[in-house]
Amino acid sequence: MNRQQLVSLIQHKKSMLCVGLDSDITKIPSQLLSHEDPVFEFNKAIIDATLPYTIAYKPNLAFYESRGLAGWISLKKTMDYLESFRDEIFTIADAKRGDIGNTSQQYAKAFFDKQSSCFDFDAITVSPYMGIDSVSPFMEFGGKWVILLTLTSNKGAVDFQHLQIEGSKERLFEIIIKKSLQWGSSPSNMMYVVGATQASLILEIRKMVPDHFLLVPGIGAQGGSLEEVLKYGLNRDGGLLINASRSVIFASQGNDFSTRAAEAAHTLQQQIAAFL
Repeated sequence: MNRQQLVSLIQHKKSMLCVGLDSDITKIPSQLLSHEDPVFEFNKAIIDATLPYTIAYKPNLAFYESRGLAGWISLKKTMDYLESFRDEIFTIADAKRGDIGNTSQQYAKAFFDKQSSCFDFDAITVSPYMGIDSVSPFMEFGGKWVILLTLTSNKGAVDFQHLQIEGSKERLFEIIIKKSLQWGSSPSNMMYVVGATQASLILEIRKMVPDHFLLVPGIGAQGGSLEEVLKYGLNRDGGLLINASRSVIFASQGNDFSTRAAEAAHTLQQQIAAFL
């Protein structure tokens, strides 16, 4: 999905909501466990319930990789199901990959090249720690997006991301953004992860990348403020993918789980629409 298609989707659905499919098999409703593939059945129900309010889905690969072959099968079936809504949603592999060039090339093929792999995600989260050769292979796929880890929502973000670099007044997350702009980052091929719990810094980041999209996790269970994210992060195209995972998909663990997920997603969509 290219930038104009994504912007059009935001305008059509009046939403910037991204639902994280952090589908922990130990938390899904017990009535699904008798199914051949309970995780896929859970994902399918969540997608069906939240699709009217959502512009993106973000499977967190840890919850699939940890289950071995069964987990990969669940992910493949989920992505095949999302393919039927290709024009209605943007897909993100929350994989946080980042390695030397030839390894990154293989990761890029794994998630972007359906001819050699089984996946065709629109975007992937990538760590910038190893520099340009760990990121550029993902940028070589036309129409695909790199989402660069920049300023995350976890408590440990202060360990490195906020450090002021010696001889500079800039913090590490600011240097990551500036350096990435030298790698060919454009508003059409790169986004930046900026945690909702870092809302006070979103305005600073928006000044550095006024036209780029920001993927913002941390709304809901992690305590980030949706209002602050929208206040500081919106640009003329919307410019945000606001992720909610547990607060939507596990809004209930009972028989009404899909209904409650729909209600949670709708509430967030309405709050976003008010700003749009």
